[in-house]
Amino acid sequence: MQKETSSTLAESKSTPKIKSALLDKYQEEKEKEADSQNAIKEKESTKLPTPTGWRMLVLPFKAKPKTKGGIYLSDESIERSQVASTCGLVLAMGPHCYDKGKFPEGPWCKIGDWVIFARYAGSRILIDGGEVRLLNDDEVLATVKDPEDIFHQF
Repeated sequence: MQKETSSTLAESKSTPKIKSALLDKYQEEKEKEADSQNAIKEKESTKLPTPTGWRMLVLPFKAKPKTKGGIYLSDESIERSQVASTCGLVLAMGPHCYDKGKFPEGPWCKIGDWVIFARYAGSRILIDGGEVRLLNDDEVLATVKDPEDIFHQF
């Protein structure tokens, strides 16, 4: 009788085969999804322009479609917010960005940083899904850790 109880306890402590199979399938699907996202990212990144000279490619911050209070914004409001955005993510930098002669202290930002720039700074380039901007390296005003900390007014 006691042997049956100990074997029952051992079985209940181990993961059931069905649950293990579901976890394995879930992990496989996550890996496939990650692979497909990486493939799309690589394909889309070849469509972006490559900055030359002292220019950098910046992706403007895009507002969320829903406010903190739960109000849904119209597509027009989101579009106006993005056009008037003064914050963006640095995607690429030209070969002469922040050269030592012009910037002896070193670069103000690097690829992957969120930067603040003037409202009408740079050239707007429309791409599928939005726009990117080509900014000169001296048009960057500041860097921020999180663009949602900045109030975006349009």
